[in-house]
Amino acid sequence: MTRRHLAAVPALLLTLLLTLLLLLLAGCASPGEREAAAPAGGAITLGFSAWPGWFPWQVAGEQGLFRKNGVDVELKYFDSYTDSLNALATGTIDANSQTLNDTLASVAGGAKQSVVLVNDNSSGNDQIIAGPGVSSLSDLKGRTVAAEQGTVDHYLLLLALRKAGLTEADVRFRPMPTDAAAAAFVAGQVDAVGVFAPFTTTALKRKGSRAIATSADFPGAIPDHLVVTRDLVSRDPKAVQGLVSAWFDALTWIGEHRPESLQIMAKRAGVSVSDYESYDKGTTIFTLERNRTAFSGELDGRAKEIAEFLVASKLVDKAPPLEGLFAPRFVRAVQP
Repeated sequence: MTRRHLAAVPALLLTLLLTLLLLLLAGCASPGEREAAAPAGGAITLGFSAWPGWFPWQVAGEQGLFRKNGVDVELKYFDSYTDSLNALATGTIDANSQTLNDTLASVAGGAKQSVVLVNDNSSGNDQIIAGPGVSSLSDLKGRTVAAEQGTVDHYLLLLALRKAGLTEADVRFRPMPTDAAAAAFVAGQVDAVGVFAPFTTTALKRKGSRAIATSADFPGAIPDHLVVTRDLVSRDPKAVQGLVSAWFDALTWIGEHRPESLQIMAKRAGVSVSDYESYDKGTTIFTLERNRTAFSGELDGRAKEIAEFLVASKLVDKAPPLEGLFAPRFVRAVQP
């Protein structure tokens, strides 16, 4: 044995001893610690966009709550809500926060999706905002109204028009992305606009503007959800459970660290903390108990109503199949 080989022996022994020590330390970790440190499966891409009921996902990401629940998550923020819908429908992302009516529209088009969590109900943060000279829904007749076609505030516009005895044919509808619609309204290019918070803040900057209809006028009509591909449900149910559990952990963290959480969510929204706080009344966040109640038949009834409306309003060609749409097992498995 040469001198070079003899010199290598202590180094080899040291390497073996270090490896043994690391293995022993790993064996001493609790099962929960090992699970949190090494999420099963690959990364899950979770999409969300500008809506107060979805910004808690940002908190979950920044506070490590996904990893705590054994799931590796890549948060993907969409400036365009429609882009997030298309991303989930085409399988570009694994999960997305979106409304029930937009989910039904995607399913009607052939997408395989399941609702696994209710984030919230819109209770005023979706609004039809009108400029000077328009003081009621009936005043919209013959006026130009902008909204993002086929999405939640187009749906709200149709609900509001029907309430006033009007149809879309009675207005000049201008389809535009929500941020562009708000900007066009402020610039005086349209008479009214359908937008959701935080774009309501932008639209109301127009002098003399006011909300003439909101989601508060139609209780329960706009529920917001965590929606996942059915492929993910069958392929990695533990990851879906991790997403759902992380959501409720985020709500708990927000409740215990309100000032810090407001800073996080307002920054993501691109608004001031005071503006963000003003959205509170317009969004009803669903607790775990409220989730379980909703999945016990309430959502089925709401889905049928929305499906009928979407067909009658010609937003979809045919009613979406509802079988497999709701997956209540994940909220039922969350430990309070």
